[in-house]
Amino acid sequence: MRKLFHFFLAGVVAYALASLLFSCSEEADCSMTDNRGMIVCNVSQINPENNTAMKDTLDSLTVTAAGTDSIVANRLAQVTVFSLPLRYAVDSTELVFHYVKKVTDTVVIRHTNKPYFISMDCGYQMQQSITSIRYTRHNIDSIYIANPEANINGTKNLEIFY
Repeated sequence: MRKLFHFFLAGVVAYALASLLFSCSEEADCSMTDNRGMIVCNVSQINPENNTAMKDTLDSLTVTAAGTDSIVANRLAQVTVFSLPLRYAVDSTELVFHYVKKVTDTVVIRHTNKPYFISMDCGYQMQQSITSIRYTRHNIDSIYIANPEANINGTKNLEIFY
């Protein structure tokens, strides 16, 4: 009887240890999925002497989401590069660029939204790709799509010429 009790106790301890060891999983590293993909915009102008692109600077820029009270970028000063988000729920993002003296430009970015599964712990992330752009020409001369894929690594997506 005593041997049976020791055997039973050893089995319970072994079961508890096995359960503890095999039930612990590594903590998921979702650091690469916590960041939202953005489009990076460079401010440029065309050099009239040789017709090439050169860096430019905007004195002031505020960007709002059209039709809402959301401010995407507030009072940026001496702007040469800035980042903008794209909307997840629809296939276009309409932004209003506010410059000094109440001058504005509206930029409509058409894009695709493709969710892809990362893992059970991290969920999914949205792949977004720019398909076309429409814009007013109050201050903007033209917009060139350098890389259509929104990203988290700072790669230039749009070159905006003034």
